Amino acid sequence: MSDGHVAVLGAPLAPEEQARADFYALLSRLYAAAPDAALLRAIAQAPALGMATLVDDGHDSAGQLAAAWDRLRLASSVMETQAADQEYADLFIGVGKSEVNLHASHWITGFMMDKPLVEVRATLARLGLARQAHASMVEDHIAALFETMRLLISGLEGGPPSRIEDQQDFFERHIAPWAPRCCAAIRANSVANYYRRVAELTDSFMTIERDSFAMV
Repeated sequence: MSDGHVAVLGAPLAPEEQARADFYALLSRLYAAAPDAALLRAIAQAPALGMATLVDDGHDSAGQLAAAWDRLRLASSVMETQAADQEYADLFIGVGKSEVNLHASHWITGFMMDKPLVEVRATLARLGLARQAHASMVEDHIAALFETMRLLISGLEGGPPSRIEDQQDFFERHIAPWAPRCCAAIRANSVANYYRRVAELTDSFMTIERDSFAMV
């Protein structure tokens, strides 16, 4: 894994699977670092979500995701890179302590570099994944976990996608137990402006993923 910037060519995916991989890639990038001008412009100019690419679970979760995406597009159209850099630093880096911690270990046990990180590393080893030598991001960072999901969906080293059971297991073990609480903390924090929209999109997407896996 890397800091959310790995690009692995995989087998052609069905549209809905490609949409899942693209969401994980975007969220990984946004949580790895503040968006630069090119990314803000790309999000702002991206089309609205086509409902055909979203899973219909019989509820309004697809509509909520589409609405959250529209709000992020609008926020991206007016966000300045310097303001984005400052917000990211204030929220997720801080001086001594961040406003919101983005690591699973913190949310699950209250301590950094704890058992959840050990468990993530064990799962990655079982899946044939490993942290790249140049990567500075710890494996239980939300950006790294989202990047792993993208790799599982897209396929590793040009191979086929991982089994849906493996995707579900990784999501339910390492993301679902804490990511919603992290998103709620971001949305509630007074420092969050642009990242409130990112957290809303994350939360909506996680809801669809959770409900979709429940139907497997």
